[in-house]
Formats: sequence, C-alpha cells, structure tokens
Amino acid sequence: MAIERTELRHEKGLALDALEPRAMLDVLFEGQSGAVAVVGDALEAIGAAAAAMAEAVKVGGRLFYAGAGSSGLMAMADALELSGTYGIEAERVIILMAGGLPGASAGHPALPGGPEDDAEGGRAAVQAHRIGAGDVVIAVTASGSTPYPLAIAQAARARGARVVGIANNAGAPLFSHADVAVLLGTPPEIVAGSTRLGAGTAQKIALNLMSTLMAGLLGHIHAGHMVNFKADNQKLRARAQRMVSDISGIGTEAAATHLAAASGSVKIAVLLAAGASGVEEAERLLAAGGQHLSAALRRLNDRKATV
Repeated sequence: MAIERTELRHEKGLALDALEPRAMLDVLFEGQSGAVAVVGDALEAIGAAAAAMAEAVKVGGRLFYAGAGSSGLMAMADALELSGTYGIEAERVIILMAGGLPGASAGHPALPGGPEDDAEGGRAAVQAHRIGAGDVVIAVTASGSTPYPLAIAQAARARGARVVGIANNAGAPLFSHADVAVLLGTPPEIVAGSTRLGAGTAQKIALNLMSTLMAGLLGHIHAGHMVNFKADNQKLRARAQRMVSDISGIGTEAAATHLAAASGSVKIAVLLAAGASGVEEAERLLAAGGQHLSAALRRLNDRKATV
C-alpha cells in the first residue's frame, strides 16, 4: 500500500535535530513558505467553494465545518470567526469535530487522536443535524482519508448537501465525495507526518480565502471594511464609528449618532449618513441591492437625483 505524501519524510528534515536552533528555524520556515505557495494552485476551487457557501447562506442553509485533529482545529478557527466578523448567524455555522470541541481539564488542554476513526459518529452527526439540501459541508483532512470527516462528507452528500473537500494528498478518497475538491498539494512535512505544520498552514490560508470571498459575495465587505460585523465591545464599537466616518466622509461623532439610530448596523448607518429617510428605507435599499452597500448607495443616489 502506497504511503500518502503527507506521511513521507522531507529530505531537509532528516538531520533537523542535529542543527543549531537558528538553522532549525530556517528549515522550518522554508517548509511553511512552501506550504503557502501551493495554495495558489487551488484558487479556482477555492472560488467555487466560496460561491457554494454564499449560496447556502442566501437560501437559508447552514455551513457545517467537519474535521479531526489539527485539520479540525483549522476548520474550527474559521467557523468561529464568521459570526463576529461577517455577521453570519451563529446558529447557521456548525462545527463537527471528532470527539467534540476540544476543552481543557484542570488547565491542561488535550486533543485526542482516537475519535478521528469514528466513522459511525460522523454518520450519526449528519443524521442528528438533519444535514441536507441547501446546506454545505466543508470537510477538512490533511490525508483525505480520515474516517470521521470522510463519513460526514459521504453521508451529507447522499442526503443532498453540497460538499467541499479540502485535503493535501492528490487522489484523496474525500474528493470522490466532494462537489468541490480543494487540493492543497503541500510537500512532505519537515517533521514527517506532523500536518499541523505545512498542511495546516495551507488549510488555514485556504479557509481564510474561502470565507472572506464568501463574505464579499454576500455584500459583507465594502471599501475594504467588514461592514456586516458585530460590534459587541468597546474596541469594535470604535471601529464601527471609524468605518461609518471613513465611508461617509463624516466625523466620528456624527457616525456614532447614525450608528445609534441604526442599532449598530454599519450598512444602515452609512445609508442614513448618505441621506436615507430612515431605517426602513435603508433596509429596503439593502434588500433591493442584495445586501451590497455599494448597490444600495447607487439606488439611493438615483432616488435623490429624481427628487
């Protein structure tokens, strides 16, 4: 049986333990840099995955991030950010992690490896969450053959969900159960099999790109700002004021007034600053523009020009 590329030894890792600390870091950094480079080969697939995710959100579907071990942690990190950064409803982003979300006992975190073999647990999760048409599953596994996410991908697709498969080995079994296959062809790890290194880095970048493009397609990015984020602390409320000020060309005090009227919505506050008659008109403009602030502003300007 052929050894997966993610399990092979890297020639530069053979004498790693004999190197001086700085030289060891140089080799490790080179491995990380190589992992970054391969993501560029997957941009078309990443774009297709983002489009599928955006469509699911538009039609009221859910996003399921599935994984185990280090790959599961990469998936979890991306999923946890979507609500705060882009305002995606938290209940529509579900993390399916082999063995459950990692916790800490007496301050000692642990990530057991055994649960990744629980294929039956993966199938049960699909059943329990009633994953089906309209939903998207993002299954992440470096090897592409980890039983837990593989079973989720297979069962979810059978129930009508769309599956995005992310793996680091060409010909991975996961890809046969995926509507969109994202191959991140990282070289063997400097520390053989330690896919928290290069494979994990490539996965993190791909997931970042995927979810950020999804947000752009949904209209949650405008003029370089995350205009659909949730300002739930002092730092973020100040950021929201700066966003409205920057986009509208008004002072931060005026921006704060519009944000208060808009119940904290940056998009609504910008439209109020641009001359919308009230929150209801701003909401109508956004709905007509598919939640894209640029389209809503154009419609507002057109309306003002005809008055």
